[in-house]
Amino acid sequence: MIFDIEHSGLSHINQVRGSASRTRSSIHYGLMPWLVVTLLFSALPVIAQDASGVRVIAFGAHPDDCDLRAGGLAAKYAKMGFKVKFVSLTNGDAGHQSMGGGQLAMRRRAEAQEAGRRIGIEYEVLDNHDGELLPTLLVREQIIRKIREWRADIVLAPRPNDYHPDHRYTGVLVQDAAFMVTVPNLVTDVPALRKNPVFLYFFDNFTRPQPFRPDIVVAIDDVYDKKIDMLDAHVSQVYEWLPWHDGLLAQVPKEPAARKRWLTSQQPDNVLPEWRPALEKYYGREAARIQHAEAFEITEYGSQPSEEVIRKLFPFFPTR
Repeated sequence: MIFDIEHSGLSHINQVRGSASRTRSSIHYGLMPWLVVTLLFSALPVIAQDASGVRVIAFGAHPDDCDLRAGGLAAKYAKMGFKVKFVSLTNGDAGHQSMGGGQLAMRRRAEAQEAGRRIGIEYEVLDNHDGELLPTLLVREQIIRKIREWRADIVLAPRPNDYHPDHRYTGVLVQDAAFMVTVPNLVTDVPALRKNPVFLYFFDNFTRPQPFRPDIVVAIDDVYDKKIDMLDAHVSQVYEWLPWHDGLLAQVPKEPAARKRWLTSQQPDNVLPEWRPALEKYYGREAARIQHAEAFEITEYGSQPSEEVIRKLFPFFPTR
């Protein structure tokens, strides 16, 4: 077995080892078996958790959050027969100008399930209140449980800097769940993963404390219509709440086909100039023809994939 000294898990081991050295020797020796097991978990090669292929889970604060940032990626995996699950940490019961509470939560759950059905993925909405999400141990355990149950190879989430507190805390919660998904003595009702997944951030345009880094950029031209279909299912959001909030409600057409065309004009997913180097890295000469894409940043909290592993986890990149 080859040990990757850059694996994020080793930083946790070093912290524990340093802490243990300051205790009595008997305690230090008692920790050694745990340290060995942890080291073995951290050093396992990053491949699929099982033989069923790449398994992906994405977390958003609200129903429709994952769709906006990774709907195209999800559609590509689903098209290849791989398993994808979107999870909304809140039920979205505050996101509307004229309805709310349980009625809105039920409507948004139904919209999310329809969105998932349209591209062939699972979509789960947790029953935490919209606008009240906090980085509590209870919610962290919910996330650990979902990642383990899904046997995820890739975990996606927002970065913990955003205009909305629910978005920020979703990033913090998923960040806090990373590595812990491999610790057997936590959330003991679900078996721990033997390999820490690769954790990725969704794209955002916030620059403080540091801007988003486009490590992996995926062309979605071939599934762009599917992404629009998915977003179109979130009627309460893309045709009501968000246009109302942005002062655009009067622009939304009433006829379904016309309003879907309007939605497409509002969600271009154009390739940003700073994404071009990553596109060229993975698509070569094809990159110049790519019009729509989604970008992701590799976090420091999960497994650190090599280029070979990235190409295995993203099998739709052209062969070199």
